[in-house]
Amino acid sequence: MPPVTERIRTEDDFAAFGLHGAPGTDAFWAAARTPVSVPAGDGGWVTLFLRRGSPASIGFESWSEPVPLRRWRDTDCWYAEVPVPARLRVTYQFLADGTAYADPLNPAGAGPDRSVASAPDAPAQPHWPLVGADDVLPLPGTRLRWNSERLGGRRTVRVHPAGGGGPVVLLLDGDDWLYLHPAMAAFDSAVAVGEIPPVTLLFLPARDRAAEFRAGSGLWEAVRDELLPLVTESGVSADPDRLVVAGQSLGGLSALNAALEFPELVSRVACQSGSFWWTPAARDLADPLGGAPGGSVAARLRARPDLTGLRVAFDVGEHEPRMLPHCELVESLAAEAGATVRVSRSASGHDRAGWRHALLRDVAWVLGESS
Repeated sequence: MPPVTERIRTEDDFAAFGLHGAPGTDAFWAAARTPVSVPAGDGGWVTLFLRRGSPASIGFESWSEPVPLRRWRDTDCWYAEVPVPARLRVTYQFLADGTAYADPLNPAGAGPDRSVASAPDAPAQPHWPLVGADDVLPLPGTRLRWNSERLGGRRTVRVHPAGGGGPVVLLLDGDDWLYLHPAMAAFDSAVAVGEIPPVTLLFLPARDRAAEFRAGSGLWEAVRDELLPLVTESGVSADPDRLVVAGQSLGGLSALNAALEFPELVSRVACQSGSFWWTPAARDLADPLGGAPGGSVAARLRARPDLTGLRVAFDVGEHEPRMLPHCELVESLAAEAGATVRVSRSASGHDRAGWRHALLRDVAWVLGESS
């Protein structure tokens, strides 16, 4: 957990953050907008978080342990000054009495109980609209009822032809890209300005990530034999022969495994922070990331499969250092096996708030022809 600043305060002590007046008054709350950051002197930032009400802590997505809020004197103002590194974008929420809340002072939300904080030097994320916690995201007009014989159970798959439709972009963990981060709006915007060719988005929800995203789960046979024919029959303009699979974390692991197991189906992959630490035994370990770099995928790649037909864009958060040895080894082994590889680092931890710009950029790249 980052150390939280502790110092003697004056009545106007939040002035350094652009906030004036007595904390806790109606006038103070009417003007308050946080989080807000000031330079820390070490290249990073000190970020102020405020909450009106009762005791709480700040829960950060993957980057930090929860940070408790302190009370400003005998008022309803609770605050924390949190040192954050340069170039960090992070999802967070207030945790109080066993419940998670979005930050009502922050207009940048990620679903009903999350918010997004960005350091001033975090790269811009064009095309992703500002969405508040109370906003309801629009959903694609086409939905497919997929009753999978191979996987068992029924699920709803949403389909959206961005720019009129084109190559199918299968988004693993599709509900996150529907309800937390507005991928439909972002792809529409990027297609409209020519940064991405027209595509058909396929939002695939996960029922059991740990089971479905492991190698040999049957997911990709079901996608090939059941789901893609459903898309073709739906009447939506789509080209399943130019399939892009985009996945994050365990989804990124699954996407690359699909390319290794079914190269005739998957030859374009956008992978953010793939869980390349994974082995069949890893989840039973006290420290799953402490095993051999690259896990089972690295072992498969050392056998030197012919990956000359694969285009894969790898991205990992620059603030998730324990992932780097696993991802770096897989990146280099994939290139040595003949894949056309692009490598980048996002200004985030293990967090969709950072991956979402890489998602657009990398889908555009895997659909292109340049190296």
